[in-house]
Amino acid sequence: MSDSRMYPEGSGGTKSRYINGIEVIFGMAKAFRTRVTTAQVNAGFDLLAALPGVRWRLLDAAMIAIGGAATSNTSVNISGTRAGSAVQLLAVAIAALTQSALVRAGAANAVILADGASFTQLDANTAMRATNVGASMTVATNIDFLVHYVADQA
Repeated sequence: MSDSRMYPEGSGGTKSRYINGIEVIFGMAKAFRTRVTTAQVNAGFDLLAALPGVRWRLLDAAMIAIGGAATSNTSVNISGTRAGSAVQLLAVAIAALTQSALVRAGAANAVILADGASFTQLDANTAMRATNVGASMTVATNIDFLVHYVADQA
């Protein structure tokens, strides 16, 4: 028997709610595409904000370099926090980030964690971020991030 106090289980189906002004639908696969400037990637950018009671889980991801190839840095990553430590869910080497090329998770130069660990829950109340590794990225004006994810309740 399900407990009606559990959200969303036992509450009659999937429901959405707003947490800090962001709509969250627990357990439903969602996707977005966002364009992040080179300066934002270099500084680190929240793709999915840290929200109380939410554990983000990556399902799939891809990147596209816009305005030129990514140069000068080592990689552009999607990172998060698991067990209190930073984890690199997807690390895309700049060799793959040529202008207009779609680079999918797991493809050549798009490394995921061993044994599917890139696709398990992050810590509650932590963000999923776009990060730069190495020197500041140059030439590309933006990186498009295509992210498929689920919000799990903490």
